[in-house]
Parts: sequence; structure tokens; C-alpha cells
Amino acid sequence: MKWKFQTFFNALLVGLFILLFWCSWTSLAQSSSTPSTTTPPDTKLNRFLNFFTQGHDSPPVDPVDVTPQWIEKLAVDFPFLKYQWLGNELWKYMASLVYIILAFYTSKFLDHLTRVWLRKWAEKTETKFDDLILDLLNGPVKVVSFVVFLHIGLSVFRWPTVVENILAKCFTIVVASTLTYMLVKFVELALGYWRQRASTDADRTFDEQLFPIIRKSLKVFIVVVAVLVTCQNLGINVTAAITSLSIGGLAIGLAAQDTLANLFGAIAVFVDKPFRIGDTIRIDQVEGNVESIGMRSTRVRNAKGFLITIPNKTVGNATITNITGRPTIQTEMNIGLTYDTPTEKVRQALRIIEEVYRSNPMTKDLVVNFNRFADSALNINVVHFWGSSDNKAYLAGMQEMNLALKERFDKEGINFALPTQTLMLKQDSDGRMLERQSSNEVMALPGSGPTGPPAPQV
Repeated sequence: MKWKFQTFFNALLVGLFILLFWCSWTSLAQSSSTPSTTTPPDTKLNRFLNFFTQGHDSPPVDPVDVTPQWIEKLAVDFPFLKYQWLGNELWKYMASLVYIILAFYTSKFLDHLTRVWLRKWAEKTETKFDDLILDLLNGPVKVVSFVVFLHIGLSVFRWPTVVENILAKCFTIVVASTLTYMLVKFVELALGYWRQRASTDADRTFDEQLFPIIRKSLKVFIVVVAVLVTCQNLGINVTAAITSLSIGGLAIGLAAQDTLANLFGAIAVFVDKPFRIGDTIRIDQVEGNVESIGMRSTRVRNAKGFLITIPNKTVGNATITNITGRPTIQTEMNIGLTYDTPTEKVRQALRIIEEVYRSNPMTKDLVVNFNRFADSALNINVVHFWGSSDNKAYLAGMQEMNLALKERFDKEGINFALPTQTLMLKQDSDGRMLERQSSNEVMALPGSGPTGPPAPQV
């Protein structure tokens, strides 16, 4: 990129000098003994550049007024400087040469300033924003400074109207091209910086698909707008072109409505980052792990192993639950003890539950309380918070804690309760059944201990 821009700058320099001498010969052919009263055309570029030399509130003046006063004084003190050559006085060539030399060395100085001095200063800072600005200014600032001073230098001469119009259009094209180059370069640098900060290994495939489309689309948009604005400043009617582009864009938009909706959905996923590849999500009735994010659709594999393809248009408008994004996994369970359990044993059971679950380093928080007398058990409510979103580690950890809890209950002779039903039958003296009653009672499991707590509900 640096070599290409240097080549462009050198070619521009040679072309402008050739244009200068060609205009001088043209001016000689059309010059007369009477000073010309031609003023430069009132173009936007001339008004913009005259802001630096005459002030924006001043009316247009003859371009000879931009000549440095010390050169005009030399022309008075040394009459030979008023000698005319190629239709212009020698002091005008001297003034123009001063501005051309100033343009050349100013551009070189600014280029060295951005590439060397400011670069050393930017490397000492932690932020990358200053590096981005220097990469953007490196090159275009040289062309802009050169064109501004060269325009002032050429304004010293009295050019014919045709030549003046050609010069004005050439400078307009050069400035517009430089500004367009700066905008395109800014888009590329900004997107590269954004991609470097936002992308991860899991999102790299998606970024490689999306970034080229965004980059090329923005570049095409900038170039098209720059061409239209430049043509407008050059006096070319672009109304018909804008109308054609509007009609064509409307037709393409209607024909590719679903495709564009999916594309914008992919961009929304990229910008908002509601999930990443590998996350467990829930979209409407679909729940599973995200396997890929494409330009048209997002693929999710559910718990049964089926691969489900969801259009990005649906993803962009749906309510998304990122299960992986939860900071902890909450588990609530109810552990029932038999009604014949002594009060001291109930207190001991509470202490055992606290010790077992809090002994695990992944326990973020724990709430244990004897909250109610259930129909068939003394109910102990346990709310456990696992300090990670890794589901496999969570299941393995809960299994170890539940096994440890059962082992402690077996050792202390604390029995878990089961819902049971007892049938009571009554008979008369003749052996006939008179009444049947049923009641629920707690029945301890046989053996020295319980079978374990109910399965936790997450």
C-alpha cells in the first residue's frame, strides 16, 4: 500500500508540472499587451482554498493578490523582474516557484512527521486509537498539503478561461480522490481494529464470512457517493444517475427481501453478540448447542442430536435465552425424613446437609431449612448454587455431593421418607366387611439407611 501511494504521489507531481508548462504555453498564445481581467471561476474548490488566503468573508479578488508582499517589493526594487516571458512577468514565476517548493517540502515534512516522530510517540501509549489515526493520515496529508500550496502558486498567473477551468477541475478531482482514499482507508482500518478486538477462536469462521461483505459494501458505497459528489461539483448532472440507482436498488431489494432480512439478522447477531458458537441457547421452542452461525442461518443441535437450522431473520426477531450465559446453576430439592425421626436427628440432618454441600469448592451459595410438615415426611428444603455454567461439571459435582450425603445419613441412622398408604378393614361377627378406611403414613425403608434424596430439579 505504501509503495502504491508513493508511486501515485510521484506520478501526480510529474503530471502537475507537465500541466503547468502546457498551461504556460497556452497562456502565451492567448496573451496580449493589455492585462487580462479574467478572474478564476467561482468554483467550490476555489472558494474553499481562498478561505486560507483571503478569508471566508472577503469577496473574490484577483489571484495576483495572493503573492507574498516581499516578492512584490522585489519587483519594485528590481525592474528586470517585470520582464515578461511566455506572457507573464518574471516575478510571477518567482512567486509560483516559491509556492511549489513550499508545497513539495511541506508535504515531505508532514509525511516525515506522521511516519517517524508521531509514530514514536504513539508507540509509547497503551491505546491503539492514535495508531489508527496515524495510519489514516499517513499519505493523504502529504497530497492535501501539496495540492493546497500548488493551487495558491498557480493562482499567481493570469490564465485563460479554458485553462482556469481545466486547472480547477483537476484540483477538484485530486482533492476528491484524496478524501475518498482517506475514507476507504479509514473503513478498512476501523473494521480491522474492530475485528481484532471482537473476534475469538469460536467466532472466527463467522467473522471471515461477514467482514469481507461489510468491508466491500462500505467501500462501494463510499466510492459511489464520492463519484456522484465529484461529478456534481464538476457541473455534471447526476440526477438521472441517482434516479436509476434508486429504482434499481428498489427492484433488487424487493426481489431479495428474504435474503437481505437474513443478512441483516446475521449482522445483528454479530453486533449484539447474544450468543457464540458452543453456547447452549433457547430460541422459541428450540433448545440446544450452537454449532455454526452463517450468513443465511444459524444451526443448533438439540439434546436428541438433531441439527436444527434457524433462519437469521427469525433469530434477529426472536427472544433468545442464553443458558450458558448464566453465572450460576441453581438447584432446589426437597429431602423428606420419616415422622418418627427425633428432633435432635433432624438438627443433625440439617448440619450434615450444610457440611456436605458447602465442602464442595464450586458451591457459590447454599440455603437449608426445615420448612414444613408434609403429608408423609418432615420436609427439608435445599437451594444450592453451583458457581459455574458448565453443565457436565455441575452434574458430576452434584452426583458426588448426593452420594456423600447418603453415606452420612446411612452412618447416622437417619431415614428418608416415602409416601405410603395403609388400608384398614373392619368385619362384623359373621366375617362380613363393614367399612374400609385408608390413611397415609410414613414408612421407613428397610435396612440401615435410606435409598437417597429425590432427584434434584434444576
